[in-house]
Amino acid sequence: MQKTHILIVEDEEVTRFSLRNLFEAEGYLVSEATDGESMDQQLQQHSINLVIMDINLPGKNGLLLARELASNRDMGLIFLTGRDSDIDKILGLEIGADDYLTKPFNPRELTIRARNILSRISSTNTESDNAVITFNKWTLDGNSRKMTSPNGDVIAIPRGEYRALHLLIENAGQIVTRQQLIKEMTGRDLRSNDRTVDVTIRRLRKHFESIEGSTELINTIHGEGYRFIGTID
Repeated sequence: MQKTHILIVEDEEVTRFSLRNLFEAEGYLVSEATDGESMDQQLQQHSINLVIMDINLPGKNGLLLARELASNRDMGLIFLTGRDSDIDKILGLEIGADDYLTKPFNPRELTIRARNILSRISSTNTESDNAVITFNKWTLDGNSRKMTSPNGDVIAIPRGEYRALHLLIENAGQIVTRQQLIKEMTGRDLRSNDRTVDVTIRRLRKHFESIEGSTELINTIHGEGYRFIGTID
């Protein structure tokens, strides 16, 4: 059985070395890149399951590179960076990153988050129940992780958005808490001041609002969570 393969994109040699040792000790295959060009080379040569990437990189920064990775539905992405700006975190999540840690980081926490993301990638790719769901003339396809609008526009959505929307639809009419959503999306518990769920819901609403005349499908239940109020066909 092929080992899970992690790609570390980091220009600091000491950090890159530490991360390699950390994940190799956990039994993973590990490759390294120092910038976007070398990252592309590694992606062409290997089947990568998870990218752990700094934002501050020579040439294209991590946020730009993440946009290029967003279309790959089978690969996870964690930002590991010294930039602790809320704007950077929100941008990273909006682009489609699965998680975001700041330096200095707890090695044990990083390995747990990586394992959770890899587990969810695997389960998403093997899910067969309710692979295609239709609601309010929209279609959600779990096989391709794409939504098709009533107008026929096809929208590819990141894994976190797919899992959040799928959970809301599965519990249509019921309140789904932010804790339930973050657990479904990332496998971790909700932290104080964590904007991951809010950013994800905002992005889902933008998809729906992009269609003229569309009705509101996700309600905010203040102090509790969110509720899907669409009609499932």
